[in-house]
Amino acid sequence: MGLDGLVVVSDPYLQRRFSQADLRALQSQYAALRDASPSGRLRLRDLPAALSSSGIAGKGGDAEKENSAPAVAAAAAQLTEEEWASVLKAVPRADERPHQGVGFELFLRVYAEMQLRLKGAAAAAGKKAGGGGIARSSSSSAAAFLTAATTTLLHTISESEKASYVGHINAYLAEDPFLNTALPIDPATDHLFHLTKDGVLLCKLINLAVPGTIDERAINTKKLLNLWEKNENHTLCLNSAKAIGCTVVNIGTQDLAEGRPHLILGLISQIIKIQLLADVNLKSTPQLVELVEDSKEMEELMSLSPEKILLRWMNFQLKKGGFQRTVTNFSSDIKDSEAYACLLNVLAPECSTKPSPMSVKDLLHRARLVLEHADRMGCKRYLTPKDIVDGLPNLNLAFVAHIFQKRNGLSKQMKQVSFVDGLSDDAQVSREERSFRLWINSLGISTYINNVFEDLRNGWVLLEVIDKIAPGSVNWKMANRPPIKLPFRKVENCNQVMKIGKELKFSLVNIAGNDIVQGNKKLILAFLWQLMRYNILQLLKNLRFHSNGKEINDNDILIWANKKVKDSGKHSRMESFKDRSLSSGIFFLNLLGAVEPRVVNWSLVTKGEKDEEKQMNASYIISVARKLGCSIFLLPEDILEVNQKMMLTLTASIMYWHLKKPTSFSLDTENGSSCETSSISTSDDSASESSFDDTGAR
Repeated sequence: MGLDGLVVVSDPYLQRRFSQADLRALQSQYAALRDASPSGRLRLRDLPAALSSSGIAGKGGDAEKENSAPAVAAAAAQLTEEEWASVLKAVPRADERPHQGVGFELFLRVYAEMQLRLKGAAAAAGKKAGGGGIARSSSSSAAAFLTAATTTLLHTISESEKASYVGHINAYLAEDPFLNTALPIDPATDHLFHLTKDGVLLCKLINLAVPGTIDERAINTKKLLNLWEKNENHTLCLNSAKAIGCTVVNIGTQDLAEGRPHLILGLISQIIKIQLLADVNLKSTPQLVELVEDSKEMEELMSLSPEKILLRWMNFQLKKGGFQRTVTNFSSDIKDSEAYACLLNVLAPECSTKPSPMSVKDLLHRARLVLEHADRMGCKRYLTPKDIVDGLPNLNLAFVAHIFQKRNGLSKQMKQVSFVDGLSDDAQVSREERSFRLWINSLGISTYINNVFEDLRNGWVLLEVIDKIAPGSVNWKMANRPPIKLPFRKVENCNQVMKIGKELKFSLVNIAGNDIVQGNKKLILAFLWQLMRYNILQLLKNLRFHSNGKEINDNDILIWANKKVKDSGKHSRMESFKDRSLSSGIFFLNLLGAVEPRVVNWSLVTKGEKDEEKQMNASYIISVARKLGCSIFLLPEDILEVNQKMMLTLTASIMYWHLKKPTSFSLDTENGSSCETSSISTSDDSASESSFDDTGAR
């Protein structure tokens, strides 16, 4: 594993053959196979059987890894013994060391050869099918495998999903003044992928999902954009996507510029999902309290992801309709449309007609009747009858989320219960929780968190974060992996978190591991701030050409920022990160203009005297910083209220971006002086850069 979690392979063929997403997933498979071997090493002759094993799962928890384990097993199982012998014979083995077992690169070569054989089999099966009959053989099975929508490693895409997302874009962005000439998009063509190449559509889609995320004045919207302007849009898009909760660890600006279909569809899917699930939480829809009976259930509900809350809501409504089964997923459990028929009858009985879906035996016909019922309710279709029968999870999730948006069937008279009182958080606490949650999710760890105060209580996520920003500091042999039922196991994890925090010289007065287990908000936020600050300072320190490997502190960042602004000929200055004058936004705009003169359009900058002017400047600052390449998670309110922590992260992010440029600034931490130097940024930083690095870096 290389820098920033990059999987490094020496063979140029393998570099071209697999993307970073593939390499991460396959490395997880390789490690799992090797660990499952009694000898702790893989032998080449055992590889076919090991690859065909369906029980192997990756160590990580992201969707890419979850999909790849069954995919690898399904693919490997299609080859006969003779075909496998041919595969192993064809693989170059110059670097093989029999006494050490199969290395990762040899494993990759075997997998690549397996793919080629399967593609050949699929092509042959396709020709047979064209001749009038599909042979039920390993070749036709291989063809089915290769065309499956979930075959992430082979970069196939689901035409149903593409059509659904195109329909969403056509419906919601049709009136956009910049895009209206390009819409509607034809889902039968690749027009969508060409349209995303300038970055504008994706930026607009992000603002649709979470209004106000991007100040549209910062988007380059000329009819003809040069490469620099397109790259700025892509950088703004990816940093803004991270800021609303998308996972973009394996996507770079070049991927967007090239219009790579599987990556673009994956990003669009996440953005639309965020839009559709925006109200599936207690804060936006307090009526969801109707789903719980006591404080324990409330605590559980608050820790659930929006998808699981949606499932819980669906089952709550199905119970009203007398439905006997429990729906646990948006795929196999809804294929027969019975749950949908019951749900829609509960929510909108007036829209039902004859024949009843339940009286129809043909599944496609039943699904069609369900969708006609949904149409009469005013719910846009995100799927076809075939998508329901096929159990496509993304599209079924979108469909149910849209139904929830239109008609959730919950009581407007919210029941008065004592445990609801704890729902209203202090605004600043809520904003800080959001910033830390998005920062953690941007690090590329295996666990995606939905609520800082609930999801960190077992200590595991904190250990993952620490391992990312201070590699080697976690003793994984002493860690307890979720699910953790015994409370003392959670305390053990959190005690290790505290132990490492003390080693990193964090201020941990009156903070103990049990405080995290108990969900103490104030103490959790205090600890997370120290983690984020440590991450920032380590990244700056690790730019050794600039800091000479010395420790960097808050004051060094302050000195650097003031000097950059002064050297640019501007007169604004900040006395500290809580300087009230920062609320006008002028200093940060001057700083951004100082590090990259062309990035600020000064005709859009206000004097920052009235509240409205300050708001406009604050919104513009955040988008300009992201457009530049800064990965930041603050909101305009943080600038307006001069949140000291967020002011430091914003300044440090701009500093980090600037120092990574080939011609940049060198800091003398002993006397506070600085000078310009021409150098190439180091590439061996030990800390994680995924949060503050420019998004285009691959």
